[in-house]
Amino acid sequence: MIKMILFRKFRVFILMVFLVACTMHIMIDLLPKLEKRAVGAGGGDAAGCQCAHNPSDDSRNWGKRRGGSAAEADAGWPNKHTLRILQDFSNEPGSNLTSRSLEKIAAAAADGAEPFERAKRLPGDAGGGKPLVRDASGGRSVTAAAAPGASRLSALFEHPLYKVDLPPLADGDTLFNVNTDIRFYPRAAGNQEWHNEGNEEEEEEYPPTGEVTAESYPNWLRFHIGINRHELYSRHNPVLDALLKDLLTQRITSVAMKSGGTQLKLIMTFQNYGQALFKPMKQTREQETPPDFFYFSDFERHNAEIAAFHLDRILDFRRVPPVAGRLVNMTREIRDVTRDKKLWRTFFISPANNICFYGECSYYCSTEHALCGKPDQIEGSLAAFLPDLALAKRKTWRNPWRRSYHKRKKAEWEVDPDYCDEVKQMPPYDRGTRLLDIMDMTIFDFLMGNMDRHHYETFEKFGNETFIIHLDNGRGFGKHSHDELSILVPLSQCCRVKKSTYLRLQLLAKEEYQLSYLMEESLLRDRLSPVLIQPHLQAMDRRLRLVLQVLAGCMEKEGYANVVEDDLAGDTATHRSPGDR
Repeated sequence: MIKMILFRKFRVFILMVFLVACTMHIMIDLLPKLEKRAVGAGGGDAAGCQCAHNPSDDSRNWGKRRGGSAAEADAGWPNKHTLRILQDFSNEPGSNLTSRSLEKIAAAAADGAEPFERAKRLPGDAGGGKPLVRDASGGRSVTAAAAPGASRLSALFEHPLYKVDLPPLADGDTLFNVNTDIRFYPRAAGNQEWHNEGNEEEEEEYPPTGEVTAESYPNWLRFHIGINRHELYSRHNPVLDALLKDLLTQRITSVAMKSGGTQLKLIMTFQNYGQALFKPMKQTREQETPPDFFYFSDFERHNAEIAAFHLDRILDFRRVPPVAGRLVNMTREIRDVTRDKKLWRTFFISPANNICFYGECSYYCSTEHALCGKPDQIEGSLAAFLPDLALAKRKTWRNPWRRSYHKRKKAEWEVDPDYCDEVKQMPPYDRGTRLLDIMDMTIFDFLMGNMDRHHYETFEKFGNETFIIHLDNGRGFGKHSHDELSILVPLSQCCRVKKSTYLRLQLLAKEEYQLSYLMEESLLRDRLSPVLIQPHLQAMDRRLRLVLQVLAGCMEKEGYANVVEDDLAGDTATHRSPGDR
């Protein structure tokens, strides 16, 4: 009898707990509405803490209803009071509070300064003397080229080595056939703003058929159309600068987390339907990779992605998709436009009153490693997307000199000095230019200090006779005080290099050009300048000398003709195979 009474009381207790929980849940749902009414009644004079570091209006009110257009577009979006004031325990460089470039960028934005106009004014604005390009950290000055008023970068691109013609494009050498593979109808897409915003006469420019000419396609599509067997973009393609400007200025319409990978990356879609991969700032310019970090757990740096694009262009590889730095408003341009609920739920306000988020990924996606704005501004790199895989398939190859990605084990190439002889017997390295392209990629990675090159990709349409796409360079420029010589092992083992690459490396080592000066001048074009600090720029000069020393040793041992492959005299596919030596 007593047990029965106790059992009934227990059931009543459980029922009461359930009712209390339901009541609290309903109150939490109603809390935002009650806050709105209170704000409306107070006329904006609501009492609150007057902090020294006040975020923008957007970040202060981020817990309220999302912006009108976003809310209407997403009926049923959770409207709960999910704002969490969480402690940011991070002692890692997840917050960019100490970034020197943010203050500089904010001032430039207030003045309406355009980075592309600033780059054009570079050669002769100093007035009365030789034009100087100075590093923001107060380092050395860059005297532009030999002639007063000239640009080293312009002089480089006028050099005969940078005017070598590529083989004529035959049928099948372009990624897309504009007439049959590509169609873009702005009317069907429902938005014509990409073509010529505010121009009411643009209708008259359309052909009578209603179709649009390739020249009037959005810049991202024109970039895709220009890809061919030999390059991602041509040397003087005007679309490139236009696309970089789009990455900087196009309105962001949606954001989602990129699946896969170890660290947080966001896919951003623009008003003109283009897309780019956003890597947010995780380290300040001055911070180096901690000495106890393994290469596979290093941070992915946004400024490394930007610098890699400029370095690739200076080396005349043109195998890195266009990348530009951008200052993003985390409230308006990420949180308010994302439909990714997993991403949206990770936003919070730090004790310093800054907007933060961390997303979901394998490494560094936690409150302790949150990405924090200042108060809601964060800088990052935006890399233009390559064509969709449904339109242009890409093949992924395992890098023969892939590292073990293990704390104790070593890869075969690290213990076998004759490893390259085995590689040269395997397709696709036994013929054509693939092995030489690996050497190009090796030199590119060594100049950056990038140890994370486990795979690479090529366009499937072109088979084995095409270039390697230099993707995912975020782990470069981590240590300026250390030169990782193991990155050069493929070059020292194989002792092979293209003649065009070798001659350009020699050119970049000369005082009148000098790689560090060229990189500094080129990076001034980016909105987030200075992208690299002086020690990183000087490290590239030092590493370039090391590359030339390795090649000199190869030539002394095996002879110039057996090391340098003449790719300037015709199609290298007809030359000797890598295994002939």
